[in-house]
Amino acid sequence: MPDQPSTLRARRRAQTQRTIQAHAIRLFGERGYDATTMNDVAEAAGVSPMTVYRHFPTKEDLVLVDRIGELIAERVVASSTGLPLSRRIGAALVDAAAALTGDDLTADRQFLLVRLRLMISTPALRARHLDNQYALQQAIVSALGDEAADPDTAFRAQAAASACLAALHTALVRWAADEGRTDLPRLIGQALAAVFGDDVAGSAR
Repeated sequence: MPDQPSTLRARRRAQTQRTIQAHAIRLFGERGYDATTMNDVAEAAGVSPMTVYRHFPTKEDLVLVDRIGELIAERVVASSTGLPLSRRIGAALVDAAAALTGDDLTADRQFLLVRLRLMISTPALRARHLDNQYALQQAIVSALGDEAADPDTAFRAQAAASACLAALHTALVRWAADEGRTDLPRLIGQALAAVFGDDVAGSAR
């Protein structure tokens, strides 16, 4: 089993990354983003500052790095190719939100809520968040593989992904304003309905 050591290292690396980020988000929420340093995060996580920088090269990365793009891409790949792109992407967004905010995932839901508040309220993070939105759009299009191989199809996929992500952003802002008390997948479905109509929203929730 030659891959076992490398797999174990990858798991340890992922766990270290999650631990560092969890402490960072907690500190940012308690003290404020600007008042918290990378050294503060390292001390709270019980690692060296060098380890923090190895996993998160910039302070913004401590907030913005996530697996959401991966989750959405997986669900796009698994969706039926016979459905319109907007329905497939919309359903992927709703399913990913449900996976991150389920009833048995209170800690994950709180983590996501604090991250979202930071993205909305911190100017430096708002700018980087736009870059992340573009990267997420590209991840969705890439997940379509050969379906988006020609320029015209890729263009339509980019447009559909952009519209769905705009609906997602609107739902996330509302969810943050509601202090996470409302059902995020349902809010996303409502935002999709406002953009595409009830047919897409219904298939996405």
